[in-house]
Amino acid sequence: MPVNYATPAPSALYPIAGVRLGVAEAEIRKKHRKDLTLIALDAGATVAGVFTLNRFCAAPVQLCRAHLAAGAGIRALVINTGIANAGTGEPGRQAAQATCAAVAKLLGIAPEQVLPFSTGVILEALPVDRLIAGLPAAQASLAADHWHAAAHAIMTTDTVAKAASRRLQVQGKTLTITGISKGAGMIKPNMATMLGFMATDAGIAQPLLDELVREAADASFNCISVDGDTSTNDSFIMIATGKGELAFASGQEPGWTEVRAALIDVARELAQAIVRDGEGATKFITVTVEGGKHRGECRQVAYAIAHSPLVKTAFFASDPNLGRILAAIGYAGIADLNVEDVKVWLEAAGQSVLVSEQGGRAATYAEAAGAAIMANAEITVRVHLGRGEATASVYTCDLSYDYVKINADYRS
Repeated sequence: MPVNYATPAPSALYPIAGVRLGVAEAEIRKKHRKDLTLIALDAGATVAGVFTLNRFCAAPVQLCRAHLAAGAGIRALVINTGIANAGTGEPGRQAAQATCAAVAKLLGIAPEQVLPFSTGVILEALPVDRLIAGLPAAQASLAADHWHAAAHAIMTTDTVAKAASRRLQVQGKTLTITGISKGAGMIKPNMATMLGFMATDAGIAQPLLDELVREAADASFNCISVDGDTSTNDSFIMIATGKGELAFASGQEPGWTEVRAALIDVARELAQAIVRDGEGATKFITVTVEGGKHRGECRQVAYAIAHSPLVKTAFFASDPNLGRILAAIGYAGIADLNVEDVKVWLEAAGQSVLVSEQGGRAATYAEAAGAAIMANAEITVRVHLGRGEATASVYTCDLSYDYVKINADYRS
């Protein structure tokens, strides 16, 4: 079960003017499950995305990059689960192209105006004939209030659908934001997450949206880890339909600071939901590193802690074997780190316990206090490097028996 997370009700996910979503059963991998999602956009929307840096990036990722670069104006997104269409070579690229062509024909648009996405098993051929056969049903299902259905249809090993929505007043005008994401394993994005889609009714010029999607990813999806594996299919897409009351051409307009912050906040909520639903997770862990020379080295140390199987299994067992945290800090790659300056705390439920200082165990630290903190479902590991003023946080989860079970049986 996810850590302190539940899918929002359908009524809590606000429609975005200019966006319609439809889902269908295409039997991509399994029968009797919604595994195909079609998202149709009105003309005039701006769309931006960031994608995995994995060199074995999936065929749909390659095509998404090309279609966004073409600048033809994106009018549709199509998402399948079950098969990732990664590690499939030229046949995989042809399948992704055929998918775009079929969507284009159905909606009366050009193939380069379609973005395809896939998630699931790597190194297996996408049954593109079944995908194409399912598209008419997905089209018939198109509706502005189908965000909840789409959040469920993009799931793979997720135990819950992940979504977030905001409606707020900015400069006396209404702004609406809604997004969905999926992911539970193979999570250590190098730009985004396995799949994430956000839309707003604000108008945002293309250069500004291109900058914002990168900034939002860096503040959210680039700050999470479940198992330290970067997927072949990671994609994060941001859509601005321009159908609402707000419009931004340069980012200098009144209200942009609030809109930018709201969009990043929704992205962060979607990213954290992935960690809360990490495969087999029982605890949500924030790793905050302070006192670095720059943010990059703070994140470097934070990820060393967040990725460590030894640290993660200790948290699963509530075992205060906290020398594992010191070891991770030490191998994070900061060659001139003075360990005498490093301090480490465990924090939860308003309590804080100093674990280490001056190169060793804090004189005031007692294992019973550490164990009590680790028994909580939400925990913060706070590290001060004593080198500067920079700070960074990443979000991770524990590593349990169920993670092994889920991934041992993933293809069954």
